[in-house]
Amino acid sequence: MIKTPLTWPLMAALALLMGGCSPQDTPSAAPSTVTKPAQPYDAAATQSKGFTVGAMMSAKAVYVFFDPQCPHCSHLWEASVPLHSKVKFVWVPVALMNPKSASQGAALLGASDATALMTTHEKSLLSGTGGIAASASPPPELAQAIKDNTALFNRLGVESVPYLLARHVRTGEVVTHSGALDTPALSKLLGIEP
Repeated sequence: MIKTPLTWPLMAALALLMGGCSPQDTPSAAPSTVTKPAQPYDAAATQSKGFTVGAMMSAKAVYVFFDPQCPHCSHLWEASVPLHSKVKFVWVPVALMNPKSASQGAALLGASDATALMTTHEKSLLSGTGGIAASASPPPELAQAIKDNTALFNRLGVESVPYLLARHVRTGEVVTHSGALDTPALSKLLGIEP
């Protein structure tokens, strides 16, 4: 397929309709939910570095791989906020979309109040102002964490963000989802009451 200047805007619009951002910033597969073996969940639990929000005492965490420049990730963040009193979310930043992704992800990882900074960031991103300002030279340990998270994301064979890994509250099965969800759909996926 030959990509003309008009093709890129059309591809970007199609990506927004499909519900996820791919590493190449091109249209991704349609949002999907599947039950998977525990290995990817265990890998996220032991090998990723994220910031935790929500019900800190919850026994099981929901891992969300996200790119700070992804608008679908912003929508999933907004959908998750009403569930913070019931679920522990670990937001794992990856750098897939552009150079801002790594620096903003590092800023979020290093924040003293990640919930407040993430809320500010996501509102800015959705309003079209690009998210929070972040240093292009983050501390080396945070920059490495973003690289490691991105490498784990790639090893898991995931093709788009947001990507969610969780254990269903009632069945204990590992469920995954690629793409944004609204609050009722997220509640149903996780097996909790909204």
